[in-house]
Amino acid sequence: MSDPRVVVHRDGDLLAAATAARLVTRLVDAQAARGRASLVLTGGRTGTAVLEHLRALPAVHAVDWGEVDLYWGDERFLPAGHPERNETQARAALLDHVQVDPARVHAVEPSDGRFGDDPDAAADAYADVLAAAAGSEDGGSAPTFDVFLLGVGEEGHVASIFPDSPAVHERERSVVAVRDCPKPPPTRVSLTLPAIRRAREVWLMTTGEAKAEAVAMALTGADEVQLPAAGATGQHRTLWLLDTTAASKVPT
Repeated sequence: MSDPRVVVHRDGDLLAAATAARLVTRLVDAQAARGRASLVLTGGRTGTAVLEHLRALPAVHAVDWGEVDLYWGDERFLPAGHPERNETQARAALLDHVQVDPARVHAVEPSDGRFGDDPDAAADAYADVLAAAAGSEDGGSAPTFDVFLLGVGEEGHVASIFPDSPAVHERERSVVAVRDCPKPPPTRVSLTLPAIRRAREVWLMTTGEAKAEAVAMALTGADEVQLPAAGATGQHRTLWLLDTTAASKVPT
């Protein structure tokens, strides 16, 4: 796994804009190397802002969006089209405005989908999607994602993996149902740390002084059970993309 690299931007809007530009380059490079790319999306304010900035970039069309496989690191287990679903927000911010291949947009089943209100079945189905996408060269239950985007919570959660929760202790499964989340909505579906660590690059994005303590702890050897962000690392690169306030306690 890679050692983390920290990139600090003046504020959240600049962070989102710079990350969008960085993402275009990474996806284009992946397609040049392999003819395709894979991207795992995140929700939240910063994750959505990155997609909005990406949509506004003229260079967005340098990416062949029909050759990008899109996944979500976690999803709020809500009905299809619900405004709080990460999928809904990503479609409005970017995916409805570029030429994606619908068959390559891999959304988590909603709570009114084919499995009904059963998050375990939805998690198992998403694990099957990941396993089907994993090639022989991947050697695991999930593909080797090119870029995995993550936000970071004040207590250090990533995706829907919260401190000392069943999800953070998971070592075998790539996707789990998450119940009783400390943040609403309480029921979610989330990729696990082993699946996150399948990615070539993991980008952790966060802003604000309230995140500074968790960021500093994650970068100075915190235990992943107590601070899941510490366990979110990429095979080739782990980037922490921060604004100045979120980076204010990082040792220099």
